[in-house]
Amino acid sequence: MKVLVVHNFHRSGSASGDDQVFKHETAMLKNAGIELLRYTIHTDEYDKKNKAGKLLASLAMFWSPKTYRDIRKICKEENPDIVHIHTFFPLLSPAVFVAAHRSGVKVIQTLHDTRYVCPNASSICNGELCTLCTDGKYFRMVSKKCFKNSKVQSLAAASIFGFHRWHRTFYRNIDRYIYLNESQKALFLKAGFSSRKLVKKYNSVPEPTPVNSERDLPQRYAVYCGRIGQEKGISVLCSAWEKLPDVPLVIMGAGPQEDMLKQFIKTHPDLQIQYLGYVPHDECQGIMGNAEFVLLPSIWYEGCSMTVIEAFSLGKPVIATDIGFMHEAISAVGMNTVFPMKDHNALSRKVMELWNDPDLCSQYGKIVRNEYENKYSEPTDIANLTKIYYNCINENS
Repeated sequence: MKVLVVHNFHRSGSASGDDQVFKHETAMLKNAGIELLRYTIHTDEYDKKNKAGKLLASLAMFWSPKTYRDIRKICKEENPDIVHIHTFFPLLSPAVFVAAHRSGVKVIQTLHDTRYVCPNASSICNGELCTLCTDGKYFRMVSKKCFKNSKVQSLAAASIFGFHRWHRTFYRNIDRYIYLNESQKALFLKAGFSSRKLVKKYNSVPEPTPVNSERDLPQRYAVYCGRIGQEKGISVLCSAWEKLPDVPLVIMGAGPQEDMLKQFIKTHPDLQIQYLGYVPHDECQGIMGNAEFVLLPSIWYEGCSMTVIEAFSLGKPVIATDIGFMHEAISAVGMNTVFPMKDHNALSRKVMELWNDPDLCSQYGKIVRNEYENKYSEPTDIANLTKIYYNCINENS
């Protein structure tokens, strides 16, 4: 089998989950003996252009002639069985789907986010979950400045996705959509996507390779590892910890709310919070692996949270918001560790329940490690992905 994998990488340093998944998944496919072709672009390339170049690149976000020509050429010369597209926005444009489809190749896309029903990709508006644009009326984004907090950029995003949704580019030119959780599926069904084309597959992470950290950390602690941003519920975490002066918290990650977090820690010297900033992945795993439990107070759906899966692989229970993948993954193993979104009081209570019961933490740890092996390990993932490929190829053949 020959597969052309396509991806638009985010800006360097963004710690994007779909970039991580793309790299991991392509490595798995290669190790499994699948013949791989790659077509990728980095959003950094846009930043390097002069004003004229940025203007042309912005226009090409609507339809990229270069992407269209390149994909058509690759399909003609290499004759892949599958074109598997991950992220296409902003630089590849919807032309990638049309080019692959017109080449007579089966087209699959992994839905890493909710961008088809929310061009901002987060389904968050003014700090709240929002699904208004599921109906395709994207121009309400403009007044709310949903995209980049800009009316102009929101108008551009609404125009791109509005036109292609009206023209059914995303419906007609894709044979399978890989969705990551049931909440995501419900949104896409509501938006008119065919249930026949939707197929579920979880992401995976490799077996952990933790490295012991030489940092001066508490003997017992809770841990947060992820982006330091609004959508991750950092303010919820801070509010919860105001009620937890006796529970040490270690925070790892980088993002736009770093200054806010540092200021909170500075003004609350009575709280036992250590902010480590960015930590190399293997060391991060070591710190997570020595924690009592992992926290994820996100205020958006999360496609298939790598933090949750990594915590499971390390045998660590997770306390998380009761929405999207987080609720699905935690409820599946019977852990009573989810709390209502933004409810910092409920989060505090969940933390204390686990903190005061190490035996329960250990019991949950064994359960989630088993769940990782059954659902989120590399062998399971590659088996599910190749099955999707073969089923798609053999359909109507």
